Amino acid sequence: MLRPCSGTGCVSETRTDAAPDRTLQGILLILVSVVLFSVSDAMAKLMRLDGVPAVEVAWLRYIVFVALAYALARRARVLRLRPKRPWLQLLRGVTLVGSAVLFVAGLGFLPIAEATAIGYVAPGFVTALSIVLLGEKVGIRRWSAVFVGFLGVLIVIRPGSGALSLAALFPVASALCWAATIVITRKMGAGDRTETTVLWSAATGLLLLTLLVPVDFVLPGWRQLGLGLAHGLCSSVGQYLVILAYRQGPASLLAPFSYVQLLFSTTLGWLIFANVPDSATLLGAAVIIGSGLYTVHRERVRARERAAARDA
Repeated sequence: MLRPCSGTGCVSETRTDAAPDRTLQGILLILVSVVLFSVSDAMAKLMRLDGVPAVEVAWLRYIVFVALAYALARRARVLRLRPKRPWLQLLRGVTLVGSAVLFVAGLGFLPIAEATAIGYVAPGFVTALSIVLLGEKVGIRRWSAVFVGFLGVLIVIRPGSGALSLAALFPVASALCWAATIVITRKMGAGDRTETTVLWSAATGLLLLTLLVPVDFVLPGWRQLGLGLAHGLCSSVGQYLVILAYRQGPASLLAPFSYVQLLFSTTLGWLIFANVPDSATLLGAAVIIGSGLYTVHRERVRARERAAARDA
C-alpha cells in the first residue's frame, strides 16, 4: 500500500517551487500509483487465500523490485553504489521489507479496506519516532493528531472483537516499520542518490527474504506465480511513480492524495472479495485520515517556519 510521505522523509527530491502544471502531473502520478497499489494488495490477498505464506509473497515481489531498481540505477548511470552510511541503508532495507511482510500477513485475515485504513496511522508513528531518533520537538497540536489517529485505529479494530483485534496488529506493526523507514531516511539526509537508496533497500530486502523463505515454502502453481510477479510489478511501478510524483511537487501538497487509495481498496474488496466496510470501519478510517491530513498540514507549517528562520 501507499502511505503518505511525511516531509523530508520522502526518498525522492521534493520540489517546493513547482509550477502548477508540474504539480498537476505529480497529482496524476500519485493517483495512478494508488490504483497500482490497490491492485497489488488485491493480488497479495488472493495469494494469501491460496495458502501462499506472507514471506513468499513478499519474496516474489522483491525479485521484481530488485530488477526494476537495478534498471533505474543503470539508466541514471549511478556508478557509485556504495552509500555514505551503509548501516543506515541496511537498516532502512530491513524496516521496509518488514513493513511489506507484515502488511501482506494482515491481508490474510483482514479485508483490504480495513488493513489499508489501519496502515494510515503511520504518520503518528513518524511523529513519535522523530522525537526519539531525531531529537525533534513536537508540540501539543501534533501530539493531539497522533492521539486522534490511534483513536481511529481503535474504532476500526474494536478491541474485544476477538480475531479481528489480533489480526489488526499486523497492519499496525507494518505502519510502525514504515514510520521507522521514513525516520531512517530523514536521518540519512541527502547524501546518497535516490537510485542508490532504492537499490540498497531492494537488495537488502531480497537477501533477507531469500534466507527466510525456505522456512515455510509452498511451491506456487502457475496462478500463484503469475499473481506474485504481477503483484511485484504493480507495487514496484507504483513506487517508481511515487518517486516521479514527488519530483513534481511538494510532499505536503501531494501526500493527501494518497488517501484516495482507500476508495480503490474498498472498491476492489467489494468486487473481488465481497467485503463491504461497516460503519465502524468507515468512521475509524475518516478519523485516521483526518489525523493524517492535519499531521501533513503541520509538517508544511513547520517547513515554512524553518525556511523563514533560515532567510532571517
